[in-house]
Formats: sequence, C-alpha cells, structure tokens
Amino acid sequence: MFNDGAEGAVNTYLSIFPNSRLKSEERWPDGKHLASTFELDGVEFLAISGGPECAFTMANSYTINCDTQEDIDHYWERLSDGGEIHACGWLTDKFGVVWQVQPAWFGEKMKSGTPAQGQAMFNALMEMVKVDMAALLRAYEAAG
Repeated sequence: MFNDGAEGAVNTYLSIFPNSRLKSEERWPDGKHLASTFELDGVEFLAISGGPECAFTMANSYTINCDTQEDIDHYWERLSDGGEIHACGWLTDKFGVVWQVQPAWFGEKMKSGTPAQGQAMFNALMEMVKVDMAALLRAYEAAG
C-alpha cells in the first residue's frame, strides 16, 4: 500500500525491470487510481493507493538478485534516483519502497565457503554502499 503515487510507482517499475507487464488496473469512480496488479520479471505484485496511514519501512523490503555488475548498476541507478541510498546495497526509492540490490550468488557463497571466507565477504559488504561484485569476490578468495 502506497500513501501516494502507487500508479507512478507501477509505471516506473515496469520501465526498470525486464519481462514486466501491467496485468490489471482498478480506478475509483472519479478516475483516481485504486490498485494495479503487475509483474516484475515474472513476480506478481499488487500496488494499492492506500492513503496517508500507509508507509513502507525497512522491515518490508525486496531483494534484487543480480548476475552481473551491470545489472547491479542498472537497478541501483534507476531505483535510487530521487530516493535514498543506504549501506550494504540497500536503497529506498522515491516512492518509499526499500530494495536490496545484491549478487545472485551472495547467499550461496556465504553458506558454502569457509567461515573465514564468509566473514571476509561480509566485512567487505559492510564497507560498501552500492555493491561491488569484484571486491566481494576478492575478499572471499583472499580468505580462502
């Protein structure tokens, strides 16, 4: 639920994510946006224009798992435009939605590597704002 701007958010997200589409849209009798059902890269969402009592927090966030640094750069630049950037690949977009933009392999490497490799990669991540995949891999390999 968006306080304001649900329709704009949907249109923005559809322009950023590949393989995305608007599935349905509902409007109030006066023509104002009520809700949109849409897919972002095959994942379905519902955006509702909820009013001033609705706000997003970091407790409700979305992860974008990226295969390349170019993907990280794309999502980071587009979603952070007009929003706020945070540490460790987190950002809040201009609509108040919180995202984490990270390498698709990050979780698997944290589980499959040695404790020292996982810690080294985590420590490197803690020093970043936007994720640098090459730097994470260097930290991981150096600890191995």
